[in-house]
Amino acid sequence: MEIAPGTPPLVLLKGICKYFPGVIANKDVDLDVMPGEIHALLGENGAGKSTLMNILTGIYQPDAGEIIIDGYARTFASPVEAIASGIGMVHQHFKLVKAFTVAENIHLGWDETPKRISAQALEARTADLAKALNLAVRPQARVGDLSTGEQQRVEILRVLTRNARVLILDEPTAVLTPAEAHELFKALKEFVSRGNAVIFISHKLDEVLEISDRITVLRGGRKVTTELTKDCSQKMLARLMVGHDIVLSNLRARGPNAAPVSTAPVMRLRSVSARNGDGNTVLKGISLDIHAGEILGIAGVAGNGQKELSQVLTGMRPAASGEIVVGGKDFSGAGAAEFAAFGVGHIPEDRLYSGLAPALSVTDNAVIREYMKPPVSAGRFFRPRAAIGLARQIAEAASVMVPDFGMPVRNLSGGNQQRLVARREMRIADKVLIAAYPSRGLDVGAINTMMRYFVELRDLGVGVILISEELEELLNLSDRIAVMFHGEIMGIAETGSASIEDIGLMMGGQRGGFAAASTAEA
Repeated sequence: MEIAPGTPPLVLLKGICKYFPGVIANKDVDLDVMPGEIHALLGENGAGKSTLMNILTGIYQPDAGEIIIDGYARTFASPVEAIASGIGMVHQHFKLVKAFTVAENIHLGWDETPKRISAQALEARTADLAKALNLAVRPQARVGDLSTGEQQRVEILRVLTRNARVLILDEPTAVLTPAEAHELFKALKEFVSRGNAVIFISHKLDEVLEISDRITVLRGGRKVTTELTKDCSQKMLARLMVGHDIVLSNLRARGPNAAPVSTAPVMRLRSVSARNGDGNTVLKGISLDIHAGEILGIAGVAGNGQKELSQVLTGMRPAASGEIVVGGKDFSGAGAAEFAAFGVGHIPEDRLYSGLAPALSVTDNAVIREYMKPPVSAGRFFRPRAAIGLARQIAEAASVMVPDFGMPVRNLSGGNQQRLVARREMRIADKVLIAAYPSRGLDVGAINTMMRYFVELRDLGVGVILISEELEELLNLSDRIAVMFHGEIMGIAETGSASIEDIGLMMGGQRGGFAAASTAEA
């Protein structure tokens, strides 16, 4: 990146401050983003990154400081004004209309959308846009039926089709495969080569080092430093983010007091199939054994049935056929409440809308699984003080700082929401925990903490199913890895003898030769 002397920044933030009750979200933050630059923004969950970008995009108003665009001071009373000034953002939590199709979402509110156009033409137009930007989507699909990964691709495509000059991406690759991330990076580099700029928020330090020109680190709502990417390393960035060195270890090792892996499965699936909202088969004859005291990883590219599998395993989606047995009991026709009451916890992939009730308080969300139990309830009577006490206990165990337990849970950072859901579900998971993409959007320190949660449960004799697209994470944590493709299990590998190459081939649709040796006969 070469900038001519005297070129003003596309974006200049000076002395930005933002306060919430009991929380300093941003304090005297300066940030300059130059034309032709990909500028990475790093920090732990809750460091103030999203708040700062919400100020730049007009969602929040700063309590102090200036926003300067192309050398002119600006104020954005709403996101519409920011978009009109060329500031576009893909949020961590999507802004899509779930009842609409992909094509309808792409064209919604876009001034280039023809006033009269058929659904077929809209879908064809969307397919052309997707092809041009190397983002695979299904134009005719309803967004509510898509996996989180597919929804994020739609969100990225929707923003890239607008003529934004400054594109803000919040964890854009969290649900993309390495190949898809590579294609996105090519599109971003082409985008900035025209004099535009990208603000790239990510916790994937290897990707930050690959894609960015400069890196700004926030910690505790304050700016720590801005450095040229070529002068940085992963270890240095991790230390700047958290304030100390991060030590990662192989978590598959079992301690001397760990519960042994059970001989009989604690959860068993036999020839389980399921359909989506359109009646299409999305799970095809899934057979799996999950043993107490083991972590079973589920690998695969987003959109290959992982979402539906997690829903079937927790009673949120009925199986069209097949058998589900938990703890020796037939759960094939059971609902979500029955699974939870029997000791099956669930960390869903969409923590804000599936794992939490955003408008309810932190207390309500923390104790929602235990409303009908002591100490939260005594007979038919709810005990508010006991609920707050339990919520504090769960938040403390999750290392979540909560200034006000009565505030809406949506006011917590994404990482704090995730840790709260994880600890809440761990409390009820005395048989099985289903964790779908639990580290998505977390910083390196929070990921390490989350993984240790699962090791803790495994060592207590709970079966853990970990659904992830991060192969390194699965290899570091899982005892076995099952690979999904188009709603089927391509193979199951013992992690100690598995190779990334074999797993990668199965993720692409090639069947492995060791499935039968790693799971019981159907």
